[in-house]
Amino acid sequence: MAAHTTPDAPLPVGQVSRLIGGWIDRLGAIWVEGQITQLSRRPGAGVVFLTLRDPSHDISVSVTCYRQVFDAVADVVREGSRVVLHAKPEWYAPRGQLSLRAAEIRPVGVGELLARLEQLKKSLAAEGLFAADRKKPLPFLPQLIGLVCGRASAAERDVLENARHRWPAVRFEVRNVPVQGVHAVPQVVQAVKELDAMDAVDVIVVARGGGSVEDLLPFSDEQLVRAVADCRTPVVSAIGHEPDSPLLDLVADLRASTPTDAAKKVVPDVGEEYERVRWLRDRARRCVEAYLDREERGLASALGRPVMEDPHRMVDEREEQVSALTERARRTLGHLLDRAESELTHTHARVVALSPAATLKRGYAVLQRPDGHVVRAPAEAAPGDELRARVAEGEFTVRVTEHTGPAPGNDDDPIENEA
Repeated sequence: MAAHTTPDAPLPVGQVSRLIGGWIDRLGAIWVEGQITQLSRRPGAGVVFLTLRDPSHDISVSVTCYRQVFDAVADVVREGSRVVLHAKPEWYAPRGQLSLRAAEIRPVGVGELLARLEQLKKSLAAEGLFAADRKKPLPFLPQLIGLVCGRASAAERDVLENARHRWPAVRFEVRNVPVQGVHAVPQVVQAVKELDAMDAVDVIVVARGGGSVEDLLPFSDEQLVRAVADCRTPVVSAIGHEPDSPLLDLVADLRASTPTDAAKKVVPDVGEEYERVRWLRDRARRCVEAYLDREERGLASALGRPVMEDPHRMVDEREEQVSALTERARRTLGHLLDRAESELTHTHARVVALSPAATLKRGYAVLQRPDGHVVRAPAEAAPGDELRARVAEGEFTVRVTEHTGPAPGNDDDPIENEA
C-alpha cells in the first residue's frame, strides 16, 4: 500500500529504500530473457556478475549468481549470448540498487530462436507489414544513396566500389553502426530514421556481411522491422549471403542476396545504359528512315498517276461535256422562247380582237352619263339628258330627245344623237 507522507512528516531515505525492498520481495522468482553484455568472473570469487540487456530496447539490469550456477553453462554462454534465467529480484538497500539473483541459467538455442522468429514472422505478416502492395519502387537513377553498415566492413566496401564502378557519379550518405551485438538494433534503427528524414536521400541500403544466426538476429528484431516499414524512402536489405533470410528482407522494398547484389540493383550500369541508348537511337533512326522511304514511295506512286502527270486532261474532257451541255441548253431555251413568243402573239391577237377598242373601230360607240356610268338601256336616259359618246377616234356629246321603239333585230332602244 502507498505510504502516507506530508511535507511535515516525510519518510527518511532508509525507510523508503526498505519499503522498496519489501515491495520487490513480494514479486518472487521470475523467468527473464535477455542478452549478456558484460560478464565478470573473478578468479576465486564465489559470485559471478553479469549484465542482462533487452536487445530491442536500451534497458539493462545487473545479475548475480553463484559460481556453480554459471559453471553449468560456462562452455556455451559468453558475452553476446542470449539466455533465459530463473531469478529473484533483489534490492540492495544501502545503495538503492536493483539486481537479479539467478538460480538457473539456460542458453537460448538456435532452434528456439528460429521458432520465435517464425512466430514473430507470422505475427508481423498478419499485420500486413510484408504485403507486396506496401513496397515502394526504387528510383531508376538515385542521386544520393543512404548506406547503413559496419565501420570499415567488407559490406561497405562492396557496395561503394561496385556502385561507383557501375555509375561513377553516384553519391553516398554513409552511417557506420554496429551490425551485431547488444547495441546493433537501436543504432541501426536510429541511422535508418536519420536517412529517411533527409529529403535528398533517394534510397536506403542496409548492408551486412555473412554470419551465424545469432550474429544476424538484430536484423530480425521487431523494432527494426517496424522502423523500416514506416520509412517513406525505399529500403534495400542486403544482409548476409543468399541462404540468409532475416525478417528485414521481408519488410524491405527490395531484397538483395549480398551487398554486391544490392549495388547492382540500386545503381544502373553506365556501360549498359550507354548501349541501351545507342540501340534505341539506332532503332529510332531505322524507324524514321523506313517511314521516309515508305512516304517517298507513296509520293512517287501518287505522282505517277495519269491525273498527276497531265492534270488538264480531266479539265479538257469535262470542257467538251460542258460545251455540249451548254449548246443543248441554249437550243432548248431557244425552243422554249420561240414557243412562248408564238403563244404570246396568238394571245395578244385574241386580246386585241376582244378588246373594247376593236369594237369601237367597227363603228360602235359607248354612251356614258356625266358621272361616268355606261348607259345600257333606254330607260337609263331621260329626254333632254346629255350623254358622252365614245367612239374609236375620240368622243363627243349627245342629247336625248325621245324614246323610240327598238330597231329591228335589236333589243336596245335607239337614241337620237345631237351634235
